[in-house]
Amino acid sequence: MNLGNNILKLRKEKHLSQEQLAEKINVTRQTISNWELGETSPNPTQLKQLSKVLNVSIDDLLDNDIKEIIVEKVSNTEKLAGIIIKILKVMGLLIILYFIFIILAIIFFTILPKKQVTEIHNMAAATCSLNDKIYEIKVIDDESIDCKECSKEMISDLKEIVDFTDIENSGEKIAAYFEENGGMCE
Repeated sequence: MNLGNNILKLRKEKHLSQEQLAEKINVTRQTISNWELGETSPNPTQLKQLSKVLNVSIDDLLDNDIKEIIVEKVSNTEKLAGIIIKILKVMGLLIILYFIFIILAIIFFTILPKKQVTEIHNMAAATCSLNDKIYEIKVIDDESIDCKECSKEMISDLKEIVDFTDIENSGEKIAAYFEENGGMCE
């Protein structure tokens, strides 16, 4: 619908003649007729007066479908907000994963290496021989004995004589064990 048709329709809804409408807007009846026929158009000031007299917005008078534009803008804004929320969620998850990675790296590179160093420092080693066989024996503070050449019985015997709270003096006890059984340690 064009402006002229809108003016005609709204004027009739208000039960106004062309002359009555012209009087309220301070124009001639012929001007109203020309507007309704689409021969001329009101200027911005006249549009403002028409909207007041006919009790409609200028957008409704001009048949501007501003509602569709507003709905589209709101819809686009909602879509953008949804995308931003998704991006923020992903970023939050990445930040959490980053901190977990940092904590694991700190544990891996600081706590674990210290434990390994402690185990190496709290270890006694002996090389012993018995019946022409050489035994490499390591006593570790986690109450274990590492000896690939030793039998299960020998490892059990060594565990009984070793004082795991005093690993540094364990070498003497291992040497005494081998001497008692006819061997020797270096």
